[in-house]
Amino acid sequence: MTRIAVLGAAVLLLSQLSFSQCIPFDQAQRHIGEKQCVTGKVLRVESGSNGVHYLDFCDDYRVCPFSVVVFSYDLKNIGDVRELSGKVVEIRGEVKEYDDRAEIVLESRKQLSGQASSIPSLPKNFDVEQRGNFSAGKFRAPHNRSTRRKKGIPTLPADMPSDVEN
Repeated sequence: MTRIAVLGAAVLLLSQLSFSQCIPFDQAQRHIGEKQCVTGKVLRVESGSNGVHYLDFCDDYRVCPFSVVVFSYDLKNIGDVRELSGKVVEIRGEVKEYDDRAEIVLESRKQLSGQASSIPSLPKNFDVEQRGNFSAGKFRAPHNRSTRRKKGIPTLPADMPSDVEN
């Protein structure tokens, strides 16, 4: 093996060892401010306002000690997070505190492993903000009623009065 191959294998092994021990999601509160691997079963994926998605690990998210948040602008880097519902996931990242709970912000597909590592990309017609009016590529110019000509009414006078100077 070449030096580069050996070095690459060593870096890969060290990166796997540093995250190989994932902590259960209910212990994440003890690791705020640390980069950690957190694991648990996603019970459901909820969508909030402005296209934000939440991975819920408890029946009642309001009393759950941990959550994962995915902002709408990161969905293209991750894929269809709705597919994570019912799967055991491993999520790597900095454990932050928000609303007296631990959370990880999911920004990239690289943060996921286990059953979650093979989620599909977003569908092409996915409406992030769920407004229901998404139609990519269609545009119509607005109608301006004041510039529209009415049928039968000429735009210039047909006969010019003789007292009008040119």
